[in-house]
Amino acid sequence: AGDRPCPHRHPRTCMKCGQGTAALVIRVGDPFCRSCFREYFVHKFRAMLGKNRVIFPGEKVLLAVSGGAASSAMIRQVQEGLSREAAKRLRFVPSLVYVEEGAVRRQSPEQREQTLAQMETLLQATGFPYHLIHLEEALELPPSILQPGLERTSTSSPAGPSYKEAVDSFIQQQRQDGDSGTSLPAHSSQDRPAGPSATPRLPDAAQTQELLRSFEAAGTATAREELLEMLRTHLIVQTARDKGYAKVMMGHSLTRVAVKLLTNLSLGRGAFLAVDTGFTDQRHGDVMVVRPMRDYTAKEIAFYNRFFSVPTVTVPPLFTKRREKPSIHQLVERFLVGLQEEFPSTISTVYRTGEKLSPEPAKASSESECCLFCLCRLDIDGGEWGGHWG
Repeated sequence: AGDRPCPHRHPRTCMKCGQGTAALVIRVGDPFCRSCFREYFVHKFRAMLGKNRVIFPGEKVLLAVSGGAASSAMIRQVQEGLSREAAKRLRFVPSLVYVEEGAVRRQSPEQREQTLAQMETLLQATGFPYHLIHLEEALELPPSILQPGLERTSTSSPAGPSYKEAVDSFIQQQRQDGDSGTSLPAHSSQDRPAGPSATPRLPDAAQTQELLRSFEAAGTATAREELLEMLRTHLIVQTARDKGYAKVMMGHSLTRVAVKLLTNLSLGRGAFLAVDTGFTDQRHGDVMVVRPMRDYTAKEIAFYNRFFSVPTVTVPPLFTKRREKPSIHQLVERFLVGLQEEFPSTISTVYRTGEKLSPEPAKASSESECCLFCLCRLDIDGGEWGGHWG
């Protein structure tokens, strides 16, 4: 009896092409072969950017990379979208930024150096310019990072005439260059990839200790998670400002967005769900944060990376004190992932709920109404926040 095939394990046919053998099932009843899954994955990324029209042709865009599955898959999508063989080519100029956080993850200097070397190998392999920065550099950020920058008038209405003007200008520039439209503007000299000799050394021990004292002062695991995210975001935004990028791409997956949505509710940040989880985040004024991976589940990303050999770098979780309760972020993630196993539509349902939210409550009309940490509007008028759904 042990030699007979299981009746429930017969090969399924791809739902799209109807010919290939299914390599995975994305959702119940949605089997895909490898080639159709790749086409589906690539199309979703292009469609997300095309539908929202916030990335202008020829624009410099900074991709925030952590080495994790989602941001690594995002880099691969940009690489494929910029290739000459792409049917609908991407037209922006990408660069990468990586924030090294080994100090607060309790890595030894040797482990930090090893992780940094692995990340640099990954970044160099893309062929894109990149910037390596340490979390300790957040201690030296200018005070201006605590205030929204002045919005760029040319990009204040991405879906309006300004987008068309950018497209026309890009096409005209291509014609003037005598090009067939298959090249992109050159990178500036300051954005050239750094060679091995230019790898930034680890910060001084005094800086590292000062950073660790700040995290020790945050008394709970939840507070440390929030502090880490805030410092990381401030560093990325400041890098974008210093180097002249108007847009930053973050690799937040659908699963992470759903976890963030419920975490925000638990932390009393319900008024800011739309800016914390939406496709665009304009709270910083002159630098727009974009989340093009938010339609992909963690399962889809994991399969894509495995099937098509997308390299990733694993880093340890944030340090937790002995016998300390898990952070709200960890509890929410365990809760959602646990529900997802029994009810496969759980995470997508939470995600779709976030789509109905308006970003209006988070906008600050003046600096005095702006939170110094997250740059969202201070929600001090409790009765004012109703009715912002839809």
